[in-house]
Amino acid sequence: MQYSIVNYKEVLRNIYPRFDAEYFQPYYIDLEKGLKKRKTNSIGELSIVTDGEHGSPEIDEQSGIIYLSGNNIRNGLIDFGNVRYCSEKLHNKNLRSSLKKENVLLSIVGIVGEAAIVSEHIIGNTDRNVATIKRIKSVDPYYLTIFLNSKYGRYQTSRYSTGNVQPLLNLLQVKNICVFIPEENFQKAIRHFYSDVLNKIKKSKSIYNQAQTLLLSELGLLDWQPKHALTFVRNYSETEQAGRFDAEYFQPKYDEIVKTIKNYKGGWDTLGNLVSVKKCVEVGSEEYMGEGIPFVRVSNLSPFEITEEKYISEKLYSELTEHKPKQGEILLSKDATPGIAYYLQEKLRKMIPSGGILRLKLKDNRVNEEYLTLVLNSLIAKEQINRDVVGSVILHWRPDHVKKILIPILDKNKQNKIRQKITESFRLRKQSKHLLECSKKSVEMAIEKDEKTAMQWLQEQTKNNC
Repeated sequence: MQYSIVNYKEVLRNIYPRFDAEYFQPYYIDLEKGLKKRKTNSIGELSIVTDGEHGSPEIDEQSGIIYLSGNNIRNGLIDFGNVRYCSEKLHNKNLRSSLKKENVLLSIVGIVGEAAIVSEHIIGNTDRNVATIKRIKSVDPYYLTIFLNSKYGRYQTSRYSTGNVQPLLNLLQVKNICVFIPEENFQKAIRHFYSDVLNKIKKSKSIYNQAQTLLLSELGLLDWQPKHALTFVRNYSETEQAGRFDAEYFQPKYDEIVKTIKNYKGGWDTLGNLVSVKKCVEVGSEEYMGEGIPFVRVSNLSPFEITEEKYISEKLYSELTEHKPKQGEILLSKDATPGIAYYLQEKLRKMIPSGGILRLKLKDNRVNEEYLTLVLNSLIAKEQINRDVVGSVILHWRPDHVKKILIPILDKNKQNKIRQKITESFRLRKQSKHLLECSKKSVEMAIEKDEKTAMQWLQEQTKNNC
């Protein structure tokens, strides 16, 4: 049993007096004591803090104005993979939250406390789920981002957040976050490391895009853009055969993709003939825990990584081991955001995927796993998925339709070139993730020991090709 004894006056000192045991748990108090021994300033003293649009977002995919939400900020990075675009009108109305180079972004609704830096000049804005920290003074913004992602930043965002179903931080709480201010040379070292992280990610994306270009060029789809037809004609017999009567299913753009694949000189096959498909399991939200065995939901899946958010008990895991994915399988989402594929290349930690995810195991050597995963994440599969999914609120992709997805069979030489690029892309991502962890650990070490020790440790990681 853990408990804390807190003076009542300490409770009243808070901006928002809190009486709950969660706020005063020993872990938070210990970290707070360690941080108070160092030189600190609050974010409110160091910068200006604002949030984004509070009204209904005006989305305009053609505007080119990036519109970020909290789910676009993960693991010290801005994820532009599923980014939306807002109207010029919304952007101009909210210039206070327009994105500038070296702004620090912090997620404040849902998964709170994720921080990332705007490292390049971009035209964009944010919604209310993001706090923008700008006009930063007396501290390097790269260092500030790493601090916020370290345990000394995360404990504060976690501690200050309120709400049971959807945790949130308000801007006053963000301004109240205390930041350790180290010597300038230490901040510069962190900036260098974090910049290296961002450069490796950028290079990784470039190499991954090269792999996609190889695939689309081979099929003659490199410059193809899907066009939504307002009118077209279909025979009644076609609707009977498809079992669908909605116009969306029969859009000509889907026929173009199917025709291109079926006419490919190297041949094609259905996904169901290339892989075995296993369904995963749903446990129910009442089984979720704050720590334990990761329960991987669709929101935790991306083509590049699996994140952790929800956990289940070791006991429940032991009852569900048949659903544990194996090394060499491909995880594929079928619900909510269908068509996200991730190849489990390395030895796995314990985890259980949710019912919205399928496990694919290769059973045909005409394709390799990296190539197949790329196809599933490409325009080729996405357009077929857009045709097949059903559901107005939550999208569903039926397993029988999953198996019918058409896969072009490139020759082994081209597939191996794609595999090499995918492998190199993931190698760089792995390096960048390790560098990011090194940076966070060194900040924690500087607080708990001293900056000199932290600097020496950081330099050792550089020598060891961290």
